[in-house]
Amino acid sequence: MNSKLLEILRCPFCGSSLSLEQNDCLEISGQEIRQGILYCQCCAYPVIDGIPVLRVDETTQTAMEQLGAGEKEQALYTMLGLDEQRREKFRQYVKRGAQATYRAGIEILGPDAEGTYFLYRFSDPRFLVSQSVLRAIGQNPSLLNKGVLDVCGGSGHLTRILCQIACGQAVVLADIVFYKLWLAKRIVAPGCLPVCCNADNPLPFEKGAFSLVFCSDAFPFIWSRRLLSCEMMRMAGDDGLVALTHLRNSLCQHYSSSMPLTPDGYQHLFADLGARLFRESRLLDRRLHRKPVDLSMVEPVEALADEAEMTLIATRRAEVFRLYETVENHRVDGELRVNPLYQMENNGRRTILNLRFPTEEYAEEFAACKCYLAETVTVRSEILRNLNAGEMNGEVRELVEQYVLLDLPKGYY
Repeated sequence: MNSKLLEILRCPFCGSSLSLEQNDCLEISGQEIRQGILYCQCCAYPVIDGIPVLRVDETTQTAMEQLGAGEKEQALYTMLGLDEQRREKFRQYVKRGAQATYRAGIEILGPDAEGTYFLYRFSDPRFLVSQSVLRAIGQNPSLLNKGVLDVCGGSGHLTRILCQIACGQAVVLADIVFYKLWLAKRIVAPGCLPVCCNADNPLPFEKGAFSLVFCSDAFPFIWSRRLLSCEMMRMAGDDGLVALTHLRNSLCQHYSSSMPLTPDGYQHLFADLGARLFRESRLLDRRLHRKPVDLSMVEPVEALADEAEMTLIATRRAEVFRLYETVENHRVDGELRVNPLYQMENNGRRTILNLRFPTEEYAEEFAACKCYLAETVTVRSEILRNLNAGEMNGEVRELVEQYVLLDLPKGYY
C-alpha cells in the first residue's frame, strides 16, 4: 500500500480519515506500507501484504488479531481463505518467485468456475468491448486529471488497461475478494493500488478523489445498486466520468444469475451525471471490424428493450460523446503469448493451434468468441519461438489482430 493512498482513504462507515497505528506489527519500506493497522473514530482495519482491508467481518477480524500477534503469515492465509492443504501448495507457489504464474495461482486460490473465467479473460467479448470503451475514453487526457478507480475489478484484467490510459495518475483497484487483489498486484496489474472493500457499503474514498470511475460485469450482482450508483458518482465528482460495461438487461434472458435492471432503471440511477446507454452488440461488431468507437449515438431507452448487454457512460462533459478513431497499438506492454484458449500441437516446422473451450458452460456463455476466434490456425513454429525477440512483424501482427496471440502480463501462464 502506497502511503499516498492514505490521503484519499476514508472509513466506509463513519467517513473519517484513517491513520496508521504505531505498533510492533507496522512494517514500512520507503513509501510502501507492507503490514499494519489502520484506525479511525469507529473501526480498525488491517493492511496485509500491502493491501488495506476495509471490511468488517469475522475473517478480517481474525486476520487483524493474527497480525497484531505477530503472525503475519497466518493473517495472509486467513485473508486468502486457505485450508491446510492449499496452504502448503501456496507456500511452494510463493517460493517460485517470478516463475509463479497467474494460472498456477488461480488454480490454488480460486479453483472454481470464476477462476476459469478469469484465466481466459483477455479475449472474451466482454473484455474486448470494455477495452475499446476505455481506450476511447483515454483519448480525452484532460479528463484524466485525477486518479482512476476500478470498482469490483477482480484480479485486474481491465485495471491493466486503466493503468495504460491513466496518464500517470494513480489507479485504484477495489474488490471484496482478497485473493483477486493479491494476484492483480503481483502479476496482472502490478502498477495498481489494491483496496479490499465491500461495494454493498459506502466506498472508502474521499469525495471527488477520481476523474474516472469504472465498473465492468459486477454492477447487476450488487444488492445495494442505488447506494453504489450514488457512491460512484460521489467518487467522480461534478467533472468526472462514470463508466459501466456489461450491464445485463432484465428484459432479456441471461446465462448467469444476477439482479439486472431495465435500460430505464440503469439510466435513472445515473441520471444526475447525464447517463447514456450503448448497445454492446454494436460496440463489439465495430471492434471486430476495426471501425471507430461510436459514443455519439443517442438512443432512447425504449429502443434498447431487445439488447441483452449495455454500456453506460455518465458525465457532464459533452465532448466525451463523439466518434473515436481506432488507434493501432503495436506496443507490447507485457509479452506476446498464444491465447490460452488454443491447444498447441507441434508438427515440426509448423504448429497447429486448436480452439478448445475449458468447459461446456464457458462455450455457451461466451459463444460470441466463435465469431472471431478461428477453430484451427497453423503457424510457423519459428514465429512462436521468437515472439518477443524484436519488433512486431506483419505475420505476428496478423495473429494479434485475430486474437490468436495476446499481449499478456508477464508470468500469466
